Parts: sequence; C-alpha cells; structure tokens
Amino acid sequence: MAAPILALQDARVTFGGGDLFNQISLGIEPGMRIALVGRNGSGKSTLLKAIAGDIELDGGERFVQAGIRVGYLRQHPEIVSGRSVFEQVSLGISPELKVDGSDLGYLVDQVLDGVGIDGDRLLETLSGGEARRVSLAEALVSDPDVLLLDEPTNHLDIKTILWLEDELKAFRGALMIISHDRQFLKNLTNRLFWLDRGVLRTHGKGFSAFEEWSEEILRAEEVETRKLDKRIAEETDWSRKGITARRARNEGRLRALYRMREERAQRTSRIGNAKLTVSAGEKSGKTVIEATEISKSFKVTDGTEVQVIRNFSTRVMRGDRVGIIGQNGAGKTTLLKILIGQLEPDTGSVKLGTNLTPAIFDQQRESLDPDESLWDTLADPGSGQLLVRGEVRHVVAYLRDFLFEEKQAKSPVKSLSGGEKNRLLLAKLLARESNLLVLDEPTNDLDMETLDLLQDMLANYEGTLLVISHDRYFLDQLVTSVIAVEENGNVSEYVGGYTDYLRQREVTEETSRISQKKVPAPENKPKQPRKKLSYKDQRDLDRLPDVLEDLENKISKLEAEMADPDLFKNNPDKFQKVMETLSARKEEYEAAEERLLELEILQEELTANS
Repeated sequence: MAAPILALQDARVTFGGGDLFNQISLGIEPGMRIALVGRNGSGKSTLLKAIAGDIELDGGERFVQAGIRVGYLRQHPEIVSGRSVFEQVSLGISPELKVDGSDLGYLVDQVLDGVGIDGDRLLETLSGGEARRVSLAEALVSDPDVLLLDEPTNHLDIKTILWLEDELKAFRGALMIISHDRQFLKNLTNRLFWLDRGVLRTHGKGFSAFEEWSEEILRAEEVETRKLDKRIAEETDWSRKGITARRARNEGRLRALYRMREERAQRTSRIGNAKLTVSAGEKSGKTVIEATEISKSFKVTDGTEVQVIRNFSTRVMRGDRVGIIGQNGAGKTTLLKILIGQLEPDTGSVKLGTNLTPAIFDQQRESLDPDESLWDTLADPGSGQLLVRGEVRHVVAYLRDFLFEEKQAKSPVKSLSGGEKNRLLLAKLLARESNLLVLDEPTNDLDMETLDLLQDMLANYEGTLLVISHDRYFLDQLVTSVIAVEENGNVSEYVGGYTDYLRQREVTEETSRISQKKVPAPENKPKQPRKKLSYKDQRDLDRLPDVLEDLENKISKLEAEMADPDLFKNNPDKFQKVMETLSARKEEYEAAEERLLELEILQEELTANS
C-alpha cells in the first residue's frame, strides 16, 4: 500500500454548537479516484473543504506531503463583476510555481485553450456551463497531484458532462468527487468514501459497488439496533420486578441499563427519506399532444435570427414518458412550452388532448415566492391544512414527508438551499392530482436518495410525463422516448432512454456517412452458416452449470456468515471481508448465468437451422 500524499487524522468540525463530524481519518494515495457520497447535509462539502485546507479543523490534523499540489473545484463558482476569465484562472496557480517570479501566463493560456474559453471575457458574461469550465481551469492550472471536485456536473448539459468526463479520465493525479450524477461517478471512480451520520466508511471499489455495500451495512446495523432494543426491554422488565429488594447487589446492572438507554437515545437515527407519491387523477384522452411541423426562431442581441426548432412533429400518447435533452441554450424549455401550449410556434400547429390536468415543475422555480414562508406556500394560513390528492393533511406533517424540520415551516423560501427549494416545489406540485406531469430539470441539487424516490414515484405514475434532464442514469431508468434538441434547429425523437438514443444516433450517422460516400457496395459472398458451437463455446456450455452450482454453494455459505448478528460487532474487519467476497461471488454468478443463457440460445438457433 502506497503512503498517502494527503491525509486527515482524527479530524473534527463543529457546526451550530455540535460536531458535524468527529474523529474522521482518511488518506488519499496516488491513483485513487474516490467517490465521496452521503446525504445532503451530512457534511460532504465541509469534509472536502477540510481536505482542501479551505477551512480550519476544530480538532485533529491535516497532512500534505511536501511538494504535493492540491486543486479544488468549489460547488458554487465565484463570480466577481469586472474580473476577467484570465485573472480568475491565474488565482489557481500554486505558490510553489511562483517562487522564481517568472511570468506564468502561458500556463493559464494552455488550460484555457483546453477548456475552450476566451481569457478576455468577463466572468459576469459567462453561462453556468462556461463558469464551471473556468472553475475547472482554475483547479487544473497548476497541474495538481490531487483534484477535489464538489458537484462538478451541476447545471451542465450532457455534452459538457461528457467533455468533463474525458478530461478527468485523462487526468494523471488522484481524484475525489462529490456528485449526484451516478453515471459520472460509475465512469470515473475506483474507491468509495461514505460519510453517514458523522462516520466515514471506505470501500476498495468504485461507485458501482455502493448500493449493495451500503445496504449490507445498514442491514447489519438494523440487526444490532433490534438486538439492543430487545435487551433494553428485557432489562426494563427485570427492573420493575423487585429492584428494591436487590438494590445493593444489583446497582451495577441498573447502571448498565441506564447506559444502554442513553446509548439508544444518543444513537443518531438514520436520516429519513422523502415520501414522494403522485396521483394521476382522472384519465386524459388517448392522444395527449399532437405537434405538426412546428418551428420557432428568436432574435439574438446582434439582431440576427436563430432557429431553435425546425419542422418538428411528434405525437404523445397517454402514459408516454418523454425525455427532452440538448445543450444549454439549445431550446429545450422553448420546445417544452410549445408542446404544453404555453408558447405559440412560428409555424405548424400543436393540438392538446381532452381532459388534461397538468402539473408543471419549472426550472426557475417561478411559482415560489421567496418572501413567503414554507407554511403559506403549501397551506391555508389560518388552518395550517392542505388537501393532498383528496386527503386533508397538516402542513407540518406534509413538510416532514419532504425532509423539512418543523422549525423550518415558518421560515421564508429564500432561506432554503437549492436542493430544499426543489423539494418544496415538488411538495407543492405533488399535492395536487394531475394526468400530465411536466418537469424542467427536477433533479438539480437533489441527493441520491431523493433522486431514487423521485424516479420510483415517476415510474409508478399512471399519467403522461414530459421531463427535461441532463441526468443520463435518470433518463435511462425512466423514459420511453427521447427528444433531442440539436444544432441548427434540428429536433429528432428516439425510442428508449439515453443509451438507446446514443446507439440509434450512431447508426443514423454511420448510415449517413456511407450514403454520402456513394461507393457501390462490394459483392459479398454469403457466409456459410455455422452448424455447431465452437470448441470454446461447447466447453463453456458443458462446464457452466457446475460453475453456477459451486458459486451458489459459496454464496449460501457467505450469506449464512453475514446473517450472524454478532459478526459486525465482534469482528468488523471480517465482516467487511466477507461482504466484499460475497459481492464478488454474486458478480461472478451473474456473469456466468448470462454467458450460459447466451450459449443456450445460440445452440437452439443452430439446432433449428441445421
């Protein structure tokens, strides 16, 4: 194991009179590409700031190996009016590089050339995606050995996210990333740091292993909690049956009972999940939206006209789930507004179906009054009640479903974070029945657990869904078709999710390239059909049933070990090893099972053709 180049030892940070986290120790080694995960509010960004040296620790130590440079991409880029892009990126040059007093402007020029931003531009003229690129340039300008990234994909379009992925794949140093973009983390990480209720857990695999690993840990904790609850109940019952007669002899046992009660009271309960449900209400007509040859243009600042939609037609039927994608500024929201009748097309027509009850989540949160309290945003001010899909609920109880505390009910909307505002808007939206749900960037600033719940809720929604999103995983898990708003007003629709869109677009582009070459296709001699499996395929077909049986036995034994409620408490290292081995065996089993299925299908086809 290599020595860490950056480390924290027993780190403690306090917030609001209590510890946000305490006794956190970690080490970053060369080659590590770490996903730092945890719930919103768990302290991830604060921990990243502590690792970066951006804040002082309230306890413990931070160690950085001599000569190691650290780059840090903050969650919210700093925009200083009047400052140029060149000046901003220059701030990221490490002091170690400035010792000889030489002009290091060439470093800034090189990195700006890489991110594609003009150094003479002023920060206030940048779009959100451009500002993110400038912040990345500032973090990269000193060619850091460790790069810390806090929500690097926030508010970026898919094209920019893919560009960023490529940049980070080529980065030679160590990485630590906070992100709610699952696909981004899966593609880039090989280690896991999980900050959960003030405790940091680590795992030797990347983010793709997180779900199974975290579930195993939480299941073990639940067993321990139930065991402790049972002991407390037994000891309480004992204490009621004659404690007086045995007081002198059993004071130690009673003190132990009180300690257990205190432990139970102080044990930080797992943070709840938002309870997201939505009712589709009364059915709409079979055809929800029919757009025919629609086009839309806008005049830009220099007076020229830009066409964002050109001759696009689509038909959305009841129950469809349509994802809309494209670069920032391409015209996604414009298209969405035209489809739901909020904006007229320049040419073409849009016909809305009958009996539509829409509910609309707007990206700018315009339906939220920043000076209004959460209470007044949702409920009747006098009664404190609201109607949630036909059921009368108290506003505080309903706010708790969306992870808000009771004390926040009277706070103004403007006091909320971006993620909290999104949750409030979802609470307002989901309180009403609808049969057409329209969501413009609903996933921004939401933590993974809330994203999962939103995804599950939408998957069970019986109405029609239109959603703009840059989250590839979210789209893959949810939508039935993708509308891509591309350059020069070209808009196309593809069946399936984001991955299906990529595959279909690739085929379309390849077909187009072949047709443009205008080269006559060579005469292909028909291939002789295979009559039997190859030697390797036949060997695999023969041996895989035994392999699967062996793996089943191994998995059963490992699961039996995991079922021991004392294993985690008595031997956490063994628990971790057993859990990692179990995960590996399950992956082997799935791969072998898939291979066997492929071979059985191939054998059936060969038999049928022979």
